[in-house]
Amino acid sequence: MKSIQKFGLALFVLGLLIFTYIPFIGTYQLSGEIVEEKVKPEHQEVMLRILQPMMDKVYTTNFAFIRDFKGIFNEYNDDLKTRQEWDLVIWDNYAFSLTKASSTGEVNDYPYLYLAASILVAVVGGLMYILPLYRKEPEGIKNNGIFFSSMKSRGLLGILTGTYLILFYIILYWYPEYMTNLVIMVDPISKFLSGGEASQWFLYGLVYTLAILVMGIRMFRKYQGNAYQTVRTASVMFFQVAFAFLIPEILVLLNKPWYDFKNIWPLDYSFFFDYRIDGMLSSGAIGMFMLVWGILLIVLAVPIITYFYGKRWYCSWVCGCGGLAETLGDPYRQLSDKSLKSWKIERYMIHGVLVFAVVMTLLTIINYFMEFGLLGQATDQLHAIYGFAIGSAFAGVIGTGFYPFMGNRVWCRFGCPLAAYLGIVQRFKSRFRITTNGGQCISCGNCSTYCEMGIDVRWYAQRGQNIVRSSCVGCGVCSAVCPRGVLKLENGEESGRINELPIIIGNKSISVKP
Repeated sequence: MKSIQKFGLALFVLGLLIFTYIPFIGTYQLSGEIVEEKVKPEHQEVMLRILQPMMDKVYTTNFAFIRDFKGIFNEYNDDLKTRQEWDLVIWDNYAFSLTKASSTGEVNDYPYLYLAASILVAVVGGLMYILPLYRKEPEGIKNNGIFFSSMKSRGLLGILTGTYLILFYIILYWYPEYMTNLVIMVDPISKFLSGGEASQWFLYGLVYTLAILVMGIRMFRKYQGNAYQTVRTASVMFFQVAFAFLIPEILVLLNKPWYDFKNIWPLDYSFFFDYRIDGMLSSGAIGMFMLVWGILLIVLAVPIITYFYGKRWYCSWVCGCGGLAETLGDPYRQLSDKSLKSWKIERYMIHGVLVFAVVMTLLTIINYFMEFGLLGQATDQLHAIYGFAIGSAFAGVIGTGFYPFMGNRVWCRFGCPLAAYLGIVQRFKSRFRITTNGGQCISCGNCSTYCEMGIDVRWYAQRGQNIVRSSCVGCGVCSAVCPRGVLKLENGEESGRINELPIIIGNKSISVKP
C-alpha cells in the first residue's frame, strides 16, 4: 500500500508542476483582427492606433507580451489622466482577453493533452494516495501525529503550500492574463457545457470542484463508519458539482444569466447590484424566478431552516466555501486559534463585515430606485472597495491561502457575512445545540483540537454545558473524534437549550452558569 501511495504522491506532484509550468510556454502574436474582435467598438480605433508597435510581432513568452501591452496601454491612460481628459480614458481592462486571443502556442493545438498531463494526472495521483489511507485504522480518529507533520502544523511543507495558494489567488483575481494558457487548456470543456470560451473563473470553478470531489473521497476514507460525516460530505460534493458548477454553465448555454441557486445574500454580495437585477428582469420567467428565489432564501429560508437545524444546514451541508474548507481544508482544521483573544477579534470582524455588506446593499438599492441620483457613479466605487477587500482579498487570498497557517475556516470564522447572519439566528432563536455529558469527559482534548471554528469544546464538555455558539457550523467532527460519546448534535426544544447543569462531585453539586 505504501508503494502505491508513494507513486500516487509522485504523480500528484508531477501534475502540479506541469500545471505550474504551462503558463510559461507558447508564443503570442497580436493582430488587427484580434483587436477588432475582442475590443469594444468605441475603443477599437484608439486601440488599433496605440497598439500598432505590437502588431504581428511574435512574443515567445506571455510575460514579454503583457509587459509591452501594459506599458503602451498605461502610458496612454496616464497621459489622459494627467491632462484630466477623463472621458477619453479607457477603463476596461483588455489584458486578459487580448493575451488569450493572441496565444498561438502548443496549448492551443493540444488542449486535451495538457489538461490530461496536469489536472488529470494530479487527480489520479491524489486518488492513488488517498484510497489506501485509513484502511487499517479503527473507526473514528485521534491525535495521531498531526502536530508533528510538516504539512499540517505550519512546517516547511505547509508554508510552501500556503504560499502557492496565496500566489494562485493573487494571479487569479488581479493578474489573470498570466494564466491564459491554463484557461485555454479548459476551453473545450467550457464550450461543451456553456457554448462559450472559458474564463479564469471557469478554470477556477473546475479546479475548485475537482478539489472538493477528490478530498471528499478522502473524507469518506477518514470518517468511514460515521454516517453523519459521510452524508454531510456527499451533500457538499453534490451541491458544488450540480448547483455551483454545472447548472450555472447550462443556464449560460440557454442564454440565461449565470446563477448559483445556493448562493445567498450577503455572501452573494452582488445580488442587488444593478447589472444583476437588470439581467434577471430581462430574462423572462426564469429571471424573475431567480430574483424571487434569492429574496425568499434571504427572508424565509435562512431564519426558518436555521431555527430548526442551526447554521449547519448551510455552512456544513450546502455552501461552496464550507465545502472546500471541509474537504481540501480538513487536514488543517486543528490550526484554528482557540484563545479568548481570537474569539473577541472574530466577533468584531465578522459582524463588522456584515454591517458593511448591509449598508452597501441598502445604499445600492436606494440609489437604484432613485435612478442613481443618490450616489451616482460613486456606487461603483463602493462596490469595488467591497469586492477588493472582502470578496477577493479576504474570501479568496486569505480565506483559502491561509489554510496551512490559520486553519480551514478563516473566512467562515472571521469574514463571511452570511455566516454572521446565520450565527445571529442560531445563537438567539434556534433549536440546535451540541449537548454534553460532563460525567463522561476524560479531558483528552480531541474535540477542541479538531474544532475548526476555534471553540474550546472541552471547556464546555468538562462542565456538562450545552454548546450554543453563533460560530459553530455543526460539522460534528468534535462528536466524531470523542472516544467516550460525550458530545451529541441535537435539534431539541428551545427550553433548556442554554442550561445551568450541575457538575456532580460526590454528594454535592456545583451549579455552573453558561
